[in-house]
Amino acid sequence: MFINLLKVVVVLLSVLLWACSSEPIKENEQYSKDAKEGAYSLNAWNFVGRLALKSKKDSWQANIAWKHSGDEENIKLSGPLGQGATAIRLLNNQVFIDRGDGKIIFSDHPEQFINQQIGMFVPVHSLRYWVVGVPEPNASFISTMNGFKQAEWVVEYEQMQWVNTYKVSRKIIVTNTELKLKLVIDQWDFDDRKTK
Repeated sequence: MFINLLKVVVVLLSVLLWACSSEPIKENEQYSKDAKEGAYSLNAWNFVGRLALKSKKDSWQANIAWKHSGDEENIKLSGPLGQGATAIRLLNNQVFIDRGDGKIIFSDHPEQFINQQIGMFVPVHSLRYWVVGVPEPNASFISTMNGFKQAEWVVEYEQMQWVNTYKVSRKIIVTNTELKLKLVIDQWDFDDRKTK
């Protein structure tokens, strides 16, 4: 009797856990220009992944965790096992960088300042839109087979993925004549309660 009751409890718990689990990520989806307008209304999201930057003079790789909420971006870059962690906070037109040494440096010119710090120009403001699969608003762009061209950058979506009801990027390559940026996103999280 006790064993049968235990089996029923195990089956019920299994069903409950399966029902509560999040929808699995479906990888290897192709980029599509359809149904992207909704991405502009996403007001709160975060992801974790891997970033690689390569210029004519230098290259480096890092783990990345990016949290977006309203007008604020919080980006954490770190090496293997969290070594060399750098936290970047963008708020409107201000940037704060914390390299973990207790000194926070600040600038009113975010992209130029980040360029000085890492030695490569990264279009952070545009990336906030590109990572969710859309061009930066209020700026012209040209559609391509698997992405678009905008402000002298080519944005290509090598893989897309479904996360809940959102089709978002999995692997992105962003290039111009000076830089190649590759971003692989391993996990997305959306806070639907905070969408506009």
